[in-house]
Amino acid sequence: MSRATTSTPPFDPRDPLGVDDLLDHEELAVRDTVRRWCADRVAPHIADWFERGELPEIRELARELGGIGALGMHLEGYGCAGASAVQYGLACLELEACDSGIRSLVSVQGSLAMYAIHRWGSEEQKQQWLPRMASGEVIGCFGLTEPDHGSDPASMRTRAKREPGGDWVLDGRKTWITNGSVAGVAVVWAQTDDGIRGFAVPTDTPGFSAPEIKHKASLRASVTSELVMDGVRLPADAVFPEVTGLRGPLSCLNQARYGIVWGAVGAGRDCLETAIDYAKTREQFGRPIGGFQLTQAKLADMSLELNKSLLLALHLGRRVDAGRVRPEQISYGKLNNVREAIQIARTARTILGANGISHEYPVMRHAANLESVLTYEGTVEMHQLVIGKALTGQDAFH
Repeated sequence: MSRATTSTPPFDPRDPLGVDDLLDHEELAVRDTVRRWCADRVAPHIADWFERGELPEIRELARELGGIGALGMHLEGYGCAGASAVQYGLACLELEACDSGIRSLVSVQGSLAMYAIHRWGSEEQKQQWLPRMASGEVIGCFGLTEPDHGSDPASMRTRAKREPGGDWVLDGRKTWITNGSVAGVAVVWAQTDDGIRGFAVPTDTPGFSAPEIKHKASLRASVTSELVMDGVRLPADAVFPEVTGLRGPLSCLNQARYGIVWGAVGAGRDCLETAIDYAKTREQFGRPIGGFQLTQAKLADMSLELNKSLLLALHLGRRVDAGRVRPEQISYGKLNNVREAIQIARTARTILGANGISHEYPVMRHAANLESVLTYEGTVEMHQLVIGKALTGQDAFH
């Protein structure tokens, strides 16, 4: 029996394992569209925005992201693109290769605020909010974390009381809320007499305010806020009608964690590519530093971990699209990929030496951003315990 001979493709340092061969035409098209938008619209400005600690064009960026179908892209109907999980993941990868703050803008809009309304909202709430959020006309935020309760949301103090006439009155505070100060609608989770409930809160409601959090050392090109609710009166139909308890907010967090699995790969990729390019041109002792064994060992290890992370993200994406993914599996991806991306950023910084701390290069910016990504949507410890419980059957959270 003869075997057909094929020519071996050339080695591509940007895709050393040939992962592009595992992607179909539509997946590559989505990836390339988002990559071009980032290169044209964000990359020329992001270092300046980060250094200034602001995202001055967030409303324009949101409308442009809506224009390319990136907002709530993995949701069906209501103006959403209905993309696959892999397509959404590739978009997150390209967005975070530009900056974690840009990916957070899209993730909070689509995977938290829009997903919550799409999955748990009434038909009226969906019609009211989702088409305008998909277009970027309305920005959304997601209020779960509180000043005293992050990993333990069941102990939240924000409370919604039902009035005799049917209205709800909402009181409490949320913190570290991406998009909060520019949002038109806030998805807020609160304690009620029936357990934790979710509410779609128009941010122009009297008693609602969202002061921006300043002086951040991470995610500086991102709007981060508190949500303050002081006697916010909402009509009876503002509540999500059919979900009670932590099942609602945790289902949304799992969506966001999936986007992070891919996004972290993007940040790591940008650091690795920067380090490779730098090592080829930076000369010491009469030759490029890429020609030294220790530098090559660093680059090889970084590439190894990055591409293992990429394969893990793709595997989880295929499982999501097949309807076979479990929350514990998403925890594997979030824990591994963010942890490896941080190590890649730190190692890339050593290759760039003192230049690694300059905003002329993206490495320190990614390293700082990833410190936030490491702990939001579930800290390292929480994901370790999720995996540990799955492995042993023993709940070690308490």
